Amino acid sequence: MIFCFLAGYVAITMEHTIKINKAASAIVAGVLCWTIYILGGYDAHDVNHHLSEHLSEIGAIVFFLLGAMVIVELIDAHDGFENITQRIKTTDKRKLLWSVGIITFFLSAVLDNLTTTIVMVSLLRKLLGDREDRMTFAGLVIIAANAGGAWSPLGDVTTTMLWIGGQVTAANIVRMLFLPSLVCLLLPLWLMSRKMKGKVQAPAMEENDTVRSTPYERNMVFGIGVGALLFVPIFKTITHLPPYMGMLLGLGVMWILTELIHSGIDEIEKGPKSVNHALRKIDTPSILFFFGILVAISALESIGILRSMASWLDETIGNITIVGVMIGFLSAVVDNVPLVAAAQGMYSLEIYPADSFFWELIAYCAGTGGSALIIGSAAGVAAMGMENISFTWYLRKFTLLASVGYLAGVAVYVLQHQIFG
Repeated sequence: MIFCFLAGYVAITMEHTIKINKAASAIVAGVLCWTIYILGGYDAHDVNHHLSEHLSEIGAIVFFLLGAMVIVELIDAHDGFENITQRIKTTDKRKLLWSVGIITFFLSAVLDNLTTTIVMVSLLRKLLGDREDRMTFAGLVIIAANAGGAWSPLGDVTTTMLWIGGQVTAANIVRMLFLPSLVCLLLPLWLMSRKMKGKVQAPAMEENDTVRSTPYERNMVFGIGVGALLFVPIFKTITHLPPYMGMLLGLGVMWILTELIHSGIDEIEKGPKSVNHALRKIDTPSILFFFGILVAISALESIGILRSMASWLDETIGNITIVGVMIGFLSAVVDNVPLVAAAQGMYSLEIYPADSFFWELIAYCAGTGGSALIIGSAAGVAAMGMENISFTWYLRKFTLLASVGYLAGVAVYVLQHQIFG
């Protein structure tokens, strides 16, 4: 199973070399991992039970991603992002880089890193015409979104897991991880801005941009869409239902309201601004890629490989700071959710009480370590699919930057803990 996973992983990283879409490689690897599992002498009923449990978690992420993409696509179809782009006057790449990084960092804490990445990458398409520039800015968005999500109980799924599990409290995680997460962004941002020169190239006007929305439609859909995205964490806090339920509720309400807004025009004219059109236009391969890679990783978790890996780290290294750093880097290779779940299962609250050094370190490391590789986080996978960024391009351009920022944040957290306790 490990060999099958690694083979699929290699195929994903070499997508542009072997000319096979990464979604196909991920789906094949995922299905084969479970096939090996069920044919390996294990009880078929238990294997299918594990698969059903994981599919509920994976489906939640997939439906969340689907809902967010459709909402963002509807905002875009109604020219809603002009409400933001018209206020960004600078054409200087360096100033724009800082603006995008800071906005992403704080927006990710309010929404979450996945939704923020979808919104910001969509926004970049309206600001940058040069594809290389757009990919560079998208790489920064990944780092900023993961850093911004780590210090908020709602910003990253692993921080949310620790919050719900009682390992951390909301006020303390904000107080202790804000500065390390900010450093995790600012250092790569400063290093990038030193090399950034020139003016941005505005994107060419597309043909469908000639069919303009009225100011009423633009402002109404923008307000509904942003409101729907911001409502997701509020809905989760009030109802304790999974975030995808809030996202789907927002999509349903937005669907109804956009139908009412365009009720007076025929289907042909309404076409590009309808949910049906948005569903056809979203990047389905990136959703299938997300599904495939999560299915493969869930097989490794079910058979106990990830838990064994976490136990081996604990027994071999021993030092909890190094273990936390290693878990962060491992989260760039495999999903950070099962790694954090394994840590929650390995260490009880009797060993490490709530808001202890270890749990806060895990929250930071699992949230930001995935930025080292583009498929190491939900934000990276979303940006990879939306902008068709290759694994090797990100490896050359951003892995070192993200790793430097990540380790600097760890150092700040350790120093902060020594000073304040």
